[in-house]
Amino acid sequence: MVAPHPAGAVAVLVSATASGQGKTTVTAALARLLARRDLAVRVFKAGPDFIDPVMLERAAGSAVYNLDLWMVGADASRAMLARAASEADVILIEGVMGLYDGTPSSADLARAFDVPVLAVLDASAMAQTAGAVALGLRDYGPVAMAGVIANRVAGSGHAAMVASALRDMPLLACLPRQTASLPERHLGLVLPDEVDALDALLDSLADGLQLDDAAWQALPAVSFPMPTPQTMPPLLQGKQIAVARDAAFAFLYRANLDCLRGMGAAIRYFSPLADEPAPEDADAIWLPGGYPELHGAALSAGAAWRTSLRRAHAAGKPVLAECGGLMAICDSLVDKDGNDWPMAGLLPARTRMQPRLAALGLQGWESAHGQLRGHAFHYSRLEGDIVAAGHAGKHPSGDSGEAVYRAGSLTASYFHAYFPSCPEAAAALLLGEPT
Repeated sequence: MVAPHPAGAVAVLVSATASGQGKTTVTAALARLLARRDLAVRVFKAGPDFIDPVMLERAAGSAVYNLDLWMVGADASRAMLARAASEADVILIEGVMGLYDGTPSSADLARAFDVPVLAVLDASAMAQTAGAVALGLRDYGPVAMAGVIANRVAGSGHAAMVASALRDMPLLACLPRQTASLPERHLGLVLPDEVDALDALLDSLADGLQLDDAAWQALPAVSFPMPTPQTMPPLLQGKQIAVARDAAFAFLYRANLDCLRGMGAAIRYFSPLADEPAPEDADAIWLPGGYPELHGAALSAGAAWRTSLRRAHAAGKPVLAECGGLMAICDSLVDKDGNDWPMAGLLPARTRMQPRLAALGLQGWESAHGQLRGHAFHYSRLEGDIVAAGHAGKHPSGDSGEAVYRAGSLTASYFHAYFPSCPEAAAALLLGEPT
C-alpha cells in the first residue's frame, strides 16, 4: 500500500513518445488510485490545454492548473509547484505531445524543476523494444527517468518482457488493454459532463492500474523554494465581469478566473445555451472558448442571450470574445454539416468549420502594457471583409499569428489569452481601455 513519502511530496512528469499513447488516461488512473488511498494528490497539465485539466480534476478531486515555461512563466510555475508540495503527498504533471516536442517542451519543464519523468509507453504492439524506447527517451535530452508505465499490456507475461527490457529503470505500473477509454473529438477529450458514468470509468481505470508500490515508494521526494508572494494590481476593483460558462463556452483557465478575482473583479456567470442574458449590471462581458459548433441549433434559437450582447455592445460596454466566443459573436456559424446558424451579429463575418486544423501553438500579443501570452487551437476559419486591428505573434518564430478584431467596444480573436502573463493588458481589455 502506497503511503505518504516520509521525506515529503513525490513528483513525476508523465510523458510519452507522442500524443495518443495514453498520457491522460494513465495520469487520470494514477491520480484516482492514489486519491482513493487517502493521499493528497495535486495534478498539473503542461502547456496550453483546457480539456485535460477538467478531466484530471474529476480524477484527482482537486483543482488542476497549467504549467509552462513561456506562457505561464518559470517563476509562476515554480510558485504553484511550491504551494502544491507544501500541501500534497503526490504531484503529477501531465506532459504535452511527446517528451521533447515543442519550444518549450515537457523535457524542458522537467529539467527546470528537477522533476523526474514517468514515461507512458503504448506496449500494445511491442515487448522488448519498449526498453530501447525508454532508454532513448531518457538519454536523448537527457532527463531523469522515474520509470515506465506500460499501457495496453496484454497480460503478466507481456509485462514481464517489458520489465526485463528496461535494464536499470523500474516498471512502475502496467495498465491492461481497456475495453472503454476516455472519449475524444476534434479538439481533444470529450468534456467530463458529457461522459456517461465517468466516475465509474475512472474507477475502472484505477482498478486496472497495477502499481508497484515498492518502486513508487522508492521515488525521491522533491522540494521547491517558496517564492515571494506577488500582489495583483487592483485594476478591476468593484467591477463585475459577466462570463459565459456552459458546455458551449467551457474553455477557461482557472488561473484566468483567479487573476480577475485577484484584481478585484466579481464574476457573474451566465449560460447562452440556456438562453440566459448577460447580466445588465455587469461592467464587461467575456465569452471564452468552447464548442459552440456543437450547439449551433440551441444557440441560434436563443433570443435573450443574443439580444443582451447586442444591447451591451450598442451601449459601449466592453465585450471580449475569444475563439468559441468569436464564433458566437459573428453573424453566423457554419458547422461541419454545412448548417448555417445565426449568431449574435456583433461582427460582420461568419465562421466555418473545416476538417483541417487551422491553427495550433503558443502565441503572444504585444500590448501597450506588455506581452499578453497564450495560444491558438481551432478548426474553423473566419470569412468576411473585415480588417484586423492587429495580430498576435507565434512563439518562438515571431511569425504573424491570430488576427485581433475590433468593432466599437468589442475585441475578438481566435487567440486564447493567459491573463496572469500580463494582468494589466487583460484588465485593459475588460475596461475598454486602449491596448
